[in-house]
Amino acid sequence: MSHPIPESLIQEVRERAEIVDVIGEVVQLKKQGQGRYVGLCPFHGENTPSFSVSKDRQLYYCFGCGAAGNVISFMTDYEKLSFRDAIIRLAEMTNVDVSEVATDEDSSDVHDPLRRAHELAARFYHHLFMNTEQGRNAFQYMENRGLTEQALLHFQIGYAPNERSSLTTLLEKREFDVQSLESGGLLQFPEDGRKAYDRFHNRVMFPLHDLQGRVIGFNGRTLHKESKPKYLNSPETELFKKNEILYGFHLAKQTVRKKDQLVLFEGCMDVISAWMAGVDHGMAALGTSLTTRQAKLIRKLTENVVLCYDGDHAGREAAFKNAQSLQSVGCNVLICPIPDGSDPDEYIQTQGHEAFRTLVYERSQSVTSFKIQSLRREKNLQREGEQRLYIEQVLEILLDIESAIDREYYLKELSFEFNLSMEALHTELNDLSRKQHVHERSNHQNRSVTTEQRPAPMKSKPKPETGLMPAFHNAERMLLKAMIEEEEWAQAVEEAIGGNFNVDQYAAIAAYLYAYYAEGRQEGGNEFVMYVKDPDLARIATEIVFEPSVEMTKEAFEDYINLVKNYPTWVEIEGKEQELKNAEQRKDIEAAVQIGNQLIALKKKFGSKLPFKRTRVR
Repeated sequence: MSHPIPESLIQEVRERAEIVDVIGEVVQLKKQGQGRYVGLCPFHGENTPSFSVSKDRQLYYCFGCGAAGNVISFMTDYEKLSFRDAIIRLAEMTNVDVSEVATDEDSSDVHDPLRRAHELAARFYHHLFMNTEQGRNAFQYMENRGLTEQALLHFQIGYAPNERSSLTTLLEKREFDVQSLESGGLLQFPEDGRKAYDRFHNRVMFPLHDLQGRVIGFNGRTLHKESKPKYLNSPETELFKKNEILYGFHLAKQTVRKKDQLVLFEGCMDVISAWMAGVDHGMAALGTSLTTRQAKLIRKLTENVVLCYDGDHAGREAAFKNAQSLQSVGCNVLICPIPDGSDPDEYIQTQGHEAFRTLVYERSQSVTSFKIQSLRREKNLQREGEQRLYIEQVLEILLDIESAIDREYYLKELSFEFNLSMEALHTELNDLSRKQHVHERSNHQNRSVTTEQRPAPMKSKPKPETGLMPAFHNAERMLLKAMIEEEEWAQAVEEAIGGNFNVDQYAAIAAYLYAYYAEGRQEGGNEFVMYVKDPDLARIATEIVFEPSVEMTKEAFEDYINLVKNYPTWVEIEGKEQELKNAEQRKDIEAAVQIGNQLIALKKKFGSKLPFKRTRVR
């Protein structure tokens, strides 16, 4: 049975868990001003940072999607954890002892048995590999490939034995419900109803982790050339989705942020060999095709990516494709020129660590330069026809370059190498551009004809204006901000208007504030946001806290209070004005006179004030 978490423990976790460090684990944050950090929002897709983290207030807020909260709500929202699990996870991250309250039942994760089975399998495979006679051949195989014991430990390499009942038997001994693990990818279940058996056997095992470092799958490499396939991944499961993870992410993310650069490889062995060579900020996409989700994940860590793929035609094509995916999310991409017929691991084995570091750090090229160099390798430029084709293909590459300066640089290189005038090259480039536009226009017209009979798509409704608020609305927010920052203003508001705010959410936040201070709690946005249990109200409170502070004077306070108090009467005035207009249109003189007198009486209360004047949100 789970034990309740005492308030003192929650308080200790919140004090130790620095929000910039916790969010910085998954978002590349850059300092912007005193105690403020910005980055790409992890809750919605964007290329321009709108996500703000305040070190002073220990809060975050996204000006794009409105996501807001403190370090605990970030864990519950981003990691999809319960409040209890978020506290325990943060406690583990900050070395706070939770042994008295943590139990095996704490996780609300429906996949928990499957996660524990994968963790057990990883430890089992690693133990066999490092410490037993069964794993000796696999261990020697990896040693012969140049892997050090330090690397084997760092990446937790393992060995799946040839006996196909080893893991199944272990799981049964540990009282796992084997049948419930059918969809987990560790075991295989024959269709004829026979006993389940291990999916992986006689393979070197590379554990695969989610973004939090939990084992969710495996990549198994055969020890024999005749065995197929060479690499066997876990199948797609509830836990393991290959297109959502990067191999080595949990090990390299801190180094990637520190160096502000990621080296992206194709496979696990490339990452491990590069790590031993001193390139310790590498990850792999477990395949040649990088998904948009993975590209965005990379962009949240760094803007700078070096693609280090195999040096064959397939590797180069994969690099071009993935460079485009990365550039589309705002990354600056370089490509490391691995020689033909080699891969990064082989290059390190044959050329050594220093040569590889030089290749990555000093000889990596822009995508355009690498494309041009790849074209050159495929052509015999001594032949006039191939020379002409090469120039045309280079010009086609240059059409995709947005920077006029970069385009001019490559044109000058062509001009110098082939003794061509810049005027001739510009003319050719313009002709290609016109042809491309004609082709695109033709395709567009064809699509228009094809879709002519289809119903027109619904137009999206225009977004409401968010930059302006009614004066009373802004006044209530300014009062709430002052109340959050200073208890004195909360007392003054309570005496003046109590809970009579005109916006329901603001009235609810005010009620929370009155109760908050009645319990003797301290002033401050982080403390109060944590106190608010309703997530929507907590988000609005965080949004208010993030608004720039303006000194609340007695005069401003009275103006704001008057706007809040008078708003219902002005709503009544607006209604009377409409009634007067209707009476005049009906030519009902008696009713018009009566309504007019009522209007005069109401307006005498306010003189020349204009409470409906719209003011900008501050």
